[in-house]
This record gives sequence, structure tokens and C-alpha cells, in this order.
Amino acid sequence: MSETTEPNVGSFTLDGPLTAEPAGTIEVPEHEEWQLPHGFAWVFPGEGNSALVRPVIMADGFSLGRSKLDVLYQGLERGLFPFVSELRRRGRDVILLGFDERSASILDNAETVTAAVMRAQAEQLGDARLVVGGFSMGGIVTRYALAKLETMRMDHRTALYFSYDSPHRGASVPVGVQAFSHFIPFPNDFSKQMDSQAARQMLWQHYDKDTGKIGVAPERAEFLTALDRVGGWPRIPRRIAVANGRADGVGLPDVKPGEVALRIERIYPGTTFYTQAQGDDVTAAYLNRRFPKAEKTIATNGFPDLDGAPGGTLHTYRILADSMKKLGGKADLRHEDVCFVPSVSAVAIRDIEKQDDLYAAIDGLNPEESELDEFLCSSTTTAHTAITEELCTWLMDRLPD
Repeated sequence: MSETTEPNVGSFTLDGPLTAEPAGTIEVPEHEEWQLPHGFAWVFPGEGNSALVRPVIMADGFSLGRSKLDVLYQGLERGLFPFVSELRRRGRDVILLGFDERSASILDNAETVTAAVMRAQAEQLGDARLVVGGFSMGGIVTRYALAKLETMRMDHRTALYFSYDSPHRGASVPVGVQAFSHFIPFPNDFSKQMDSQAARQMLWQHYDKDTGKIGVAPERAEFLTALDRVGGWPRIPRRIAVANGRADGVGLPDVKPGEVALRIERIYPGTTFYTQAQGDDVTAAYLNRRFPKAEKTIATNGFPDLDGAPGGTLHTYRILADSMKKLGGKADLRHEDVCFVPSVSAVAIRDIEKQDDLYAAIDGLNPEESELDEFLCSSTTTAHTAITEELCTWLMDRLPD
């Protein structure tokens, strides 16, 4: 280890079940590959189909770098429910849509969606209308793409739009964790991920590495303006969504606000992350490094209790702790998981900046408050984009004939 700097953190990033590398070998069935602007797609025909007949386009979510569709396939197929196999068994042609850079602007990656929709139409036999949607940010990219096509008066021939734990009202990565990515004293993938265009567009609050300020990133404001310009949502297809969080206002009861989530020693000694609490001048993290010597306190103002909120969870602090331990650090890990996409965001029914809205019991609200036609929240708190029989069966039962 260098005596003039902390150790290199390597290439870790914050990833959910659909983007994290699996431990074993990935076996992917025979498929066709499409090359598309800013991306590509893998096409798996439905059972009994010799060509595209009933296409279902499913877009990859947020991470860093080029989409790994073998990893996405593994996440969709080898978890709690074989989603791809079940779709194909029902005669659906599955089109997994990937991006050359998953952290690129939503507006750029929407061009990949548009190209996939047009190619599916061109190659399809029969007149069945499309199903188009995505996981996590993939649901936002497809939402924008379909809405823009309608604004341009181009027929996307889509009967159903779906999103799977997508952050329609924003997502949350603890700002102390965001700040730490830039506190590491050399370029690293974690910092690139947190400072990417997509992260700036997606996150409800973003830590600016240049100014140290916390707030809505200019890129998010610009994206929301662009989304409004195309009407906010596609209007022609039926709009449905599922959330990995619960609907009864119960989140992570063990994650109480203002507690230590993770403390690091040996490297970055004394660096401590706290679960997000309400109030002003609330310490979210204390950051310390030996070489080059620096320390910083990250404080928030006016935040709700985000980390324990109802929603799809991310192994945020476990990923960080494991990375520090691999480098010889000692990690006192108190809370592995925190909320990443609040339930109210995933079903587009409330904003997330106010405590009462963030913790609203969705099952007690009028469903018409949502911008969606229909939605389902998980009966238990599950990981962000975790593929479960409950959510997938509900989605498949709503696919058009």
C-alpha cells in the first residue's frame, strides 16, 4: 500500500440483482442479436414462433458501462421466478434491450428504444401490438421514448407500457455515499457512476463533486422539462407498473433514522455513514482519509427519513463494506440495505421529498392519484428489481391478447 494515498478501491459500483455479476456460469439460449443506435438487443422467440409474432421489449436498467445482457438474462431467469421462460412459454417473443453506456443520458438511450420498436414492427408477422417497458431506469427510458414518438406523430403500435421498480419520482442513494465516491483520491468507477448523466437525471438529490452542494442536479431539472415537453407519459398504451416495495407504508423498520449504518477503520479510518434523518444540519457522513490528509462532514437539510422508507432496496452499505474489507479495511456494518426506489416513486403516486408522502400507505390512497392505469406493490419488501413470482405473474396476466 502506498504511503502517500489510500488504497485504490478498484472497479466496484452500486448494482441491483439484475446488474450484479453472478457467481456461476451463465447459459443463454440461442438468440438473434440486433445492432441499434447507442445499443443492441437479444431476441428470443416465443414457443412455436418462427419469427416475431408477439414482441415484448424489455430495457436494461442503470449501471456503469455497456449492458451485459447475459447478466440481465441470468437475473431474469435464474432467481425466484423464470420470467423469460414463462413469457416465451406463453408465446411471447422476448427482446432484451441493452445500451452501449447504461449511465448515458436518458434522452440518448431513448433513441435505442425507438430503433428497437421500429425494427420489431418491421420484422413482425401479424398485427399484434407491442409490449414495451423496462427495469429500473429502463422503465424511464422507454417511457420517454414512447411519449416522444407520440409527440412526433409516429405510430409505435404499443398496446402496453410497463415499468419494473422504476424511479418515476426519483431514486435515492445516500448523499454521504455519493460524496465518498469523490473523496477517494483518484479516478474510480464508483465516482464515474455517481457523477454520470443518468445518475444526475435519476437521483432525487445529488451531491455535486465540484461545489460540494446537495440538491436537484441541473441535468434532472432539464430531463424533467424534456419529459414534460413530450407530455410526461405515452398516452396511447395502457400504463402499468410494479414496485419492489410494500404498499402499506412499512419500509425497513430496523433502519431507524440517525443511526450508524457503516463505520470504516484501518483505511479511511473513522469514516462513518449514518442513516438519513429529518431536520436541518443533519450529519449524513463523516469522511476521513490519511493520504492525502483530508476530512469532511456531509450534512443535509430538510430531508425525510429516506433510508428506511418503503421501497425496493439496494445493498448499498454491504457493497461498500465488502469493498473496503477487500482492501484491508475493517468494516462495522450495522445496516446492509437501504431504500433505493421508494414505493410511491415506483407507482408514480406521490413525490418523495416530504415524510408523509414518502411513507404514505398506498393501499389506502385513491389509485387514481397515480399517473398509471394500474399498479402492484410487493407484499413484502424486496430488493430493487428482484424478480418475483408475485410481480411477474401480475404483469404477465395483463399482457394484451
